Amino acid sequence: MLLTHDLDGSGRVVLLLHSGVADRRMWEPLVPGVRPAFQVLRPDLRGFGDTPLPGGPYCDADDVAALLDHHGIASAVVVGSSFGGRVALELATLHPGRVESLVLLCPGLRGVDPTPDAEAFDDAEERLLAAGDVEGAVRLNVDTWLGPAADDATREALATMQRRAFEVQLAADAVEPAPAPRRVEVDPGAIAAPTLVVAGGHDLDHFQNVAAHLAERIPGAEHLALPWAGHLPALERPEAVASLLLDRLLADPADAR
Repeated sequence: MLLTHDLDGSGRVVLLLHSGVADRRMWEPLVPGVRPAFQVLRPDLRGFGDTPLPGGPYCDADDVAALLDHHGIASAVVVGSSFGGRVALELATLHPGRVESLVLLCPGLRGVDPTPDAEAFDDAEERLLAAGDVEGAVRLNVDTWLGPAADDATREALATMQRRAFEVQLAADAVEPAPAPRRVEVDPGAIAAPTLVVAGGHDLDHFQNVAAHLAERIPGAEHLALPWAGHLPALERPEAVASLLLDRLLADPADAR
């Protein structure tokens, strides 16, 4: 199955992988700042946005690799937000030749112990969904994942994306066979791509711990803390994150326009 996606611009490819509370629309405010210098590829992963979630086994990293193949893209700079950061690490694990470098924005990672704030969020979301209160779960996610820099329009945009994710994923609960994502074990010490790990000062402790863990264990990784950011800095201050990406990626001044 080919992931629904947008491809804009020209030149070196930047692949943007969205968070688990959003879809490819989360990058719309950031793309104008990056597109003049790069070709930008934004997919909806399975179960998000316009990409369905059929039953049976699948692997997000393989889906992304197939999308690169579809466009004849040998490799890309990979930027992943939260769940998209986890998928980016899985892509670098299963298909290392496809990843030129990694920028991980408050990434997810299996194997790091949850903190009380993360456990409290999971419990609250589970209770709301079990009670059929999807709107309550949407509000919980918006309040949890956006930091104080986010304005009302950004909060409403995230609510729309999270509502869509719940719609697709809750419908998939009735599918037989059920969707079965492949579990990919990531060894940070084996990641060869140059990596920047970004943490948000207002994010949950768990994700700050994940960022520190990855920065310590990925060879040569850089660790950047953004004191103003929550869990989704690319939505909260897209211009600032676009500038950060350009500063990071335009190693060759000839690439700039």
